Amino acid sequence: MPLILNDLTPLHWAVAGAGIAAITLLLLFLGSRRLGISTGLEDVCSLVLRLPYFRRGAVVSGRGWRLPLLTGLVLGGFLSATLGGGWSPMWDGGMFDARIASDPLAKLAWMFAGGLCIGVGTRMGGGCTSGHGIFGLSNLELPSLITTISFMLGGVIATNLIYRVLFP
Repeated sequence: MPLILNDLTPLHWAVAGAGIAAITLLLLFLGSRRLGISTGLEDVCSLVLRLPYFRRGAVVSGRGWRLPLLTGLVLGGFLSATLGGGWSPMWDGGMFDARIASDPLAKLAWMFAGGLCIGVGTRMGGGCTSGHGIFGLSNLELPSLITTISFMLGGVIATNLIYRVLFP
C-alpha cells in the first residue's frame, strides 16, 4: 500500500521496529537513558523559562542528548518530506473545516486547546505514548502497561464518539 504522501512505498514495519528497538537499547545500555519525547518539551521550556520546575536536575541533566534527539526528529521529518517529493504547509482540515471551524484563528484556538489537553494528559500519565508504549513496555513496567492500555482505549472511544456519534 503506498503512503498518502507522494505515493511512496513504505518500508516494511519490521525495519522501523528494529530501528526503534536499536535506539531504545542504545539509550538504555550506553547512556542509561529512557526513550521518550515529552520530557524533551521540558528541556526546550527550560531554555527560556526560569521556573523551578524546569530547573530541576532531571530536566537539566538530559539536555545534552534530548535536545539533539528532538532536533533530529524535526530535521528528519523535514528531510524525509523534502526528499519524498516536496512539502508545503496547508490549512485544509477536510471534515474539521466543514463541521467545526474553517477560520484560521479558530483552527489555531482548537490546536492550542488540543495541545494543552495532550500536555496535561502527558504529565498526568507520567510520560507520553512513546515513553510508555515503547520503553516502558519493553522493560515490562506495569504502570506503562496500564497507561498504554488507557491511551489505546481512550483513542478507540474518542474515534468512535467523533466519527459515529458526533459526525456520522
